[in-house]
Amino acid sequence: MTAADTPEQRIAPGLLLGVFACAIFLSAALLFVVQPMFTKMVLPRFGGSPSVWSVAMVFFQAVLLAGYAYAHGITRWLPTRLAVPVHIALLAVATFALPLAIAAGWGRPPSEGATGWLLGLFLVSIGLPFFALSANGPLLQAWFARTGHKAAKDPYFLYAASNVGSFLALVSYPFAIEPFTRLGEQTAAWSVGFYLLIVLIAVSGVLLLLRSPNVLPAPAEGAAGEAAPSWRDAAVWVALAAVPSALLIAVTAHISTDVAAAPLLWVIPLALYLATFVIVFQTRPLLPHRWMVLVQPLAIVVLVGVLAVGVLSYLVLTLALNVVTFFLCAMVCHGELARRRPAARHLTAFYMWMSAGGMIGGISAGLVAPHVFSWVAEYPLLIVLAILCRPGLALPHARRDMLWWLLILGLAVAIVVARLVFKRDVDTNVYWVVVVGLLWFAFVLQRHVLPFAALIALTFLVANLYGADGTRRATVRSFFGVHKIVDSEDGMFRILLHGTTEHGAQQLRDEEGRPLTGRPEPLTYYHADSPMARGLAAARARKNGPLRVGVVGLGTGSLACHVEPGDTWRFYEIDPAVVRISRDEARFTYLAQCAPNVPIVLGDARLTLADAADGSYDVLVIDAFSSDAIPVHLLTREAMAIYRQKLAPGGMALVHVSNRHMELGSVVAGIAQANGMVTRVIDSDEGEDEENHKFSSHLAAVARTDADFGALTEAEDWMVVEADPAQWVWTDDYSNIVGAIVRKMRE
Repeated sequence: MTAADTPEQRIAPGLLLGVFACAIFLSAALLFVVQPMFTKMVLPRFGGSPSVWSVAMVFFQAVLLAGYAYAHGITRWLPTRLAVPVHIALLAVATFALPLAIAAGWGRPPSEGATGWLLGLFLVSIGLPFFALSANGPLLQAWFARTGHKAAKDPYFLYAASNVGSFLALVSYPFAIEPFTRLGEQTAAWSVGFYLLIVLIAVSGVLLLLRSPNVLPAPAEGAAGEAAPSWRDAAVWVALAAVPSALLIAVTAHISTDVAAAPLLWVIPLALYLATFVIVFQTRPLLPHRWMVLVQPLAIVVLVGVLAVGVLSYLVLTLALNVVTFFLCAMVCHGELARRRPAARHLTAFYMWMSAGGMIGGISAGLVAPHVFSWVAEYPLLIVLAILCRPGLALPHARRDMLWWLLILGLAVAIVVARLVFKRDVDTNVYWVVVVGLLWFAFVLQRHVLPFAALIALTFLVANLYGADGTRRATVRSFFGVHKIVDSEDGMFRILLHGTTEHGAQQLRDEEGRPLTGRPEPLTYYHADSPMARGLAAARARKNGPLRVGVVGLGTGSLACHVEPGDTWRFYEIDPAVVRISRDEARFTYLAQCAPNVPIVLGDARLTLADAADGSYDVLVIDAFSSDAIPVHLLTREAMAIYRQKLAPGGMALVHVSNRHMELGSVVAGIAQANGMVTRVIDSDEGEDEENHKFSSHLAAVARTDADFGALTEAEDWMVVEADPAQWVWTDDYSNIVGAIVRKMRE
């Protein structure tokens, strides 16, 4: 090497590419691992609601857009010698927010306006580090495009590398990070990674300055003559990015409602979402775009059929079908984005418009839809919009196409008018024939985008108007989910559902069809022979007097009909919508008939229960689960410490752990033993009568000593359960949803 060597010759191309690739990879990994990590910190403040993740996604997308806009701005208007130190300074300032933690002063969220409060919490706590990380992807790619490297003319391959880092970080979190490390260890390791990233970006900046020290370079060869993207191009980019972004939030909420508001079920759709970017921006995609366009219609038809007739009840199959269809829809949309990407000189603008689309989609599904729709209408709507993102979209012109449109429009009008006029459910066989017929026609017309989308929309309309519960259903939506109030076909029962799980039922009429009056009989998991009723009876017999009872989780208020004269009961409920439903005598009368003056404390029980005096309760009932989703923070060592503190001497906690997907009895045994308490578990079907909405249940009773269980110590079906030494005790900074699911599968 001689003194005459140019900077380009003195810097090895492999070193240059390696440093930039490592910086982009690490930045993406930090950016996306912080999402489930910090959201998990926040979950206990909101009762483990899946909506926390939806709002968090809106925050992340909004800040991502801000980061991309910042990257576009300093790339376009600042010379290289200023852009590099400005960005490194931003990263250095962001270190003052480390280690990541919930900002001081953000304690108890309000009972109303939770969305705005949560966005503010995220902004104050992690806004600056996340903003700095968000800018790195497009900024480093733009810098690399100016280095003169032989691969710099088309730096989009680095976007794929960025998303590989994001994908690996997300996949590793629920399977390799969450089960084996605690939140404190995770935030410490994240801080180390952030400092290392600053070093890598500084080195990248130095390499850039050595090759392009003065001003913004001229456009890449061959790009200068290309026309700048038009507003129409930008609008298409925004639309193609918005639909899969919104669909991501909708499908995540759909699947997490029935299992758990936990990182495992957040990251699967998000990881696949990122994987689509990895694939479509490859030079030679592993899954060609034409394959995805070909397969997507079949997946949509199958999914819509399942949603319409509800034939899948298995967790793995249900998750797989929803997730695979989402993946294919995202692949088609993002494949169209990759196909329409501009030259490298417009790279940062392209990413900015993409990010704007992502934010618009996130806001639409995460913030707007819950206030506009009383049910999750955005999910079917977004599936239809995903169809409209397919290539070949065109307005009908030929006479044959117009006839198809007239037929579809006529069917839609007939379906709506029939429901409005006759207001009766149709025969199940007729319903199935109509649904299958519509889906068959949709599949036949899959190459014609508009008719295909219209027929899928029509199928959803039929399902909503004539589905299993038809006119017998009312829906109430809140930040914490969608609650369905459904009357049985014979009119005997009214049921409250969240997701697919009954959270209460009341008999309205007898077998002769006559209305029932007076004190209603508790049903579902609270009937006279249920483990819950037996646990309350044992506590009452042991005390030999009135009980003081605290109940976490209200539902329809069924437990209120276990109140006896002299008792003092108090309910703790996080969702104002549930309180309104249970107090509405036109819907349920448990509270009105059995305990009209019982106090209901609104807010998350971990926070509100802490306000109660120590030793306030003889019995604490923990029954706050939504569908089969579990608020993890109610099943931790710290939560059990609060329960123990609030129990009077000789008191007992009754923890309802019935769950289709997870084994939770051993979790309760672990957190109980960690607090010096004893656990007895029962899995009973005594008195079960599903036809009359009396269900079996799985209950864990926890007390300080075995003698505190009273008569339960003599019952053979209430088994003492010891903590499993192979299982880590769940804490506020550690839980293992995967392990609970695996244990359930082994039963």
